[in-house]
Amino acid sequence: MTRSLADWLTYQESTHPRDIALGLDRVRAVWTAMGSPRPAPKVITVGGTNGKGSTVALIEGMLRAAGYRVGCYTSPHLIRYNERIRIDGIDADDEAIVASFERIERARGTIPQTYFEFGTLAAIDLMSRASLDVAVLEVGLGGRLDAVNIIDADVAVITTIDLDHQDWLGGDRDSIGREKAGIARAGRPAIVGEHAPPEGLLTALAGLGARVMRAGDSFRVSRHPGSGTRGWTWTHADGTVLDLPLPALDAPVQIDNAATAIAAIHALGPTRDVPPGAMRHALASVRVPGRLQKIADRPATLVDVGHNPQAARALAEWIDAQPGRVRVLAVYGALSDKDTHGVIAALGDRVNRWYVAGLDRDTPRGLTADALAASLVATLPGAVHASFASVEAAWAAARADAGEDDIVLLFGSFFVASVALAAAR
Repeated sequence: MTRSLADWLTYQESTHPRDIALGLDRVRAVWTAMGSPRPAPKVITVGGTNGKGSTVALIEGMLRAAGYRVGCYTSPHLIRYNERIRIDGIDADDEAIVASFERIERARGTIPQTYFEFGTLAAIDLMSRASLDVAVLEVGLGGRLDAVNIIDADVAVITTIDLDHQDWLGGDRDSIGREKAGIARAGRPAIVGEHAPPEGLLTALAGLGARVMRAGDSFRVSRHPGSGTRGWTWTHADGTVLDLPLPALDAPVQIDNAATAIAAIHALGPTRDVPPGAMRHALASVRVPGRLQKIADRPATLVDVGHNPQAARALAEWIDAQPGRVRVLAVYGALSDKDTHGVIAALGDRVNRWYVAGLDRDTPRGLTADALAASLVATLPGAVHASFASVEAAWAAARADAGEDDIVLLFGSFFVASVALAAAR
């Protein structure tokens, strides 16, 4: 009997006893049984705590604007599983993914594979059949032991390092940095997008023999002076200078993501022939779902997948950059392994009213509304808030309370974003 894509995804959840099981032995064995396909002649692997999705999209947009065929693998998805595998700008269709899953199933025999390992192998398999020029692979969790790391990247990118997934990666930035450094290869470029990366990351990259290219050192960013300007300059240590427009992606942090994407392309080698016009086109046009994505006006309603303190600090920076005094109503849901205290503290009194949403009905890892509200009160004792059993209920209450000039911000998890974006379609 032929399985549908939905049937395959349900089946995959039962082939391994745990959702997350880091390690390369299982997935490498199946990949080898499939003939060790390489997704494209050139591969860029993108890891880090935050900024991965935006950086992947910007690399893809710049390369495609220059005429290259590009494949992208990202996770998690927001609405449809197909979003995870993109071939030359188009999401893979059900039929192609199912055919790949069937090939993986034949190859794996009795070797268990996690849901993520199935998806990673499918992405590599489909890209290898698509006559691509470049594949851009986003790391799911960590780096060294993530399934994506079976592929030797020509360029490794580490966007930022912050506290997230501590149960798997370590309890401090140095430990997390060491894990994420594992995607780099000896003698090949490793782009570090953070201006103050942890020493653990830099030491690990040096130990691997990677050619490290750091933001603020190998490449720099400067905003054009004057309040009326809409541009910035990217400068490389080799003398390359690019004058560029601000990214269409909102939030000040997106300039750093764009600078990192350009550095990755610059380091790629034979595929570095990407003219400034292609970069400008991508900066002006690339948008990524769930990254400060506006889904409604009056009140302005935005969706963001930010779920850790570093992402919350970027949201705070964006709120601070808004003209005039704005009232922010936040619909917030979180998973149980997230630093909710750090997220709440980063936003602080920038949020005028909190609408706490339970995610326990959406995933076993979801926090209940009561647990999240307790974290909110413990962090901000005076916070004005209300608790709701679902994102839908919290959002409805925020809409009812919002004035036309307010901002309604839905954030904290991909589960929150998926509800909002599905409703906005």
